[in-house]
Amino acid sequence: MIVEVVNTGTELLLGEILNTNFQYLSRQLNKLGYDVLYQTTVGDNEERLRSVLKIALERADIVITTGGLGPTRGDITKEVIADMLGLEMYLDLDTWDRINSFFVKKGLCMSSNNDKQAMVPLGAEILTNEVGTAPGLALEHDGKLIVLLPGPPSELTYICEQRFLPLLMRRYSQQGVIYSRILKMRGIGESSVAAQLDDIITSQSNPTIAIYARRGEIIVRITAKAADIEAAKAMISGTEAQIYERLSKFIYGVDDASLAEYLGQELLNSGSTIAFAESCTGGLASSMITDIPGSSEYLLGSVVTYSNMAKQKLVNVSAENLEKYGAVSEQVACEMAAGVKDLFGSTYGVGITGIAGPGGATEEKPVGLVYMAVADGNDVRCVKHLFGGTRTENKLRSALAAISMVIDKIKDGRNEEI
Repeated sequence: MIVEVVNTGTELLLGEILNTNFQYLSRQLNKLGYDVLYQTTVGDNEERLRSVLKIALERADIVITTGGLGPTRGDITKEVIADMLGLEMYLDLDTWDRINSFFVKKGLCMSSNNDKQAMVPLGAEILTNEVGTAPGLALEHDGKLIVLLPGPPSELTYICEQRFLPLLMRRYSQQGVIYSRILKMRGIGESSVAAQLDDIITSQSNPTIAIYARRGEIIVRITAKAADIEAAKAMISGTEAQIYERLSKFIYGVDDASLAEYLGQELLNSGSTIAFAESCTGGLASSMITDIPGSSEYLLGSVVTYSNMAKQKLVNVSAENLEKYGAVSEQVACEMAAGVKDLFGSTYGVGITGIAGPGGATEEKPVGLVYMAVADGNDVRCVKHLFGGTRTENKLRSALAAISMVIDKIKDGRNEEI
């Protein structure tokens, strides 16, 4: 069955919030075998919402809306759909009581405008919301299913898991499943991966392969559609084996694996420890490390040496090098790495210094220039990067590149091919 998701809310179009609802819905529906072929985002405007819904109902079997079920005048999704379908609205007393109880439990008085959330189109199935005030709704029209879900992600997730997805399972025959396996790679470019897998990709049907470049790493997604997950996994396994045969030395993990997790395992396996001195990344690299449970076994400490004073006082960067080469330089990155290693007594020390932007650049040192160094007991290795993204993107790519660099250092110490 074809599904279209219509996301409502002017704030989405303005980029004020990240739309995680569609990502969640698409994953859940694909697992159940539904084909999510379209998504549309529309602001809180009645005319445009009507137009979008009309198109969605023409091309999809199931139309899901997110947002627009709140108590304000800008929340119009339910009212527009009821009017389009010619359905009268009524005050559902059970829903009103539940909303009122929600406020009473919080010691608050329910506002009169919340009555709007208890208004229900005739014939709609109410998808009870126990974690918020706006219920979800399910309607059938001309053989199509229309589902209205609230916008807050926690409420949408609750209604999906407790009400909507079970409803789909009851109403429709088994759609099969769409299952994906994700291989994550480092140390190789997107074009090289594509060239290595070109013959597999050109002959693919089911499963399929897709290649993505994301934040300094390469992701290969293998997707199969089958009657159940076990059958899909079996279909994927042959293709996955072919990819491993050609690119195994670049694959560091699968599915939800992260570089930080991989580094942590490498440090644990070698009985090593690490410490960070970060300037332009502001502690982001060490934060990624601490996202991994058990990281206290190998992360000894971290310092944010953002100013020249901090670089000098905390990790013993020389005033001479700061004056001669500047804070963003190979010499300073190396001193930061060696200094933080000595400060915490770790096996490895990492120094990161650069220009995240948008300001602070010169003709010789542009935005995105980052030096990162790794020190161990034998030497200090430094790498120069020139990233070209926004401030946030440059920080993220710098942190990931530094983590990857430590992995290279560990493997190099074991004389492994990187």
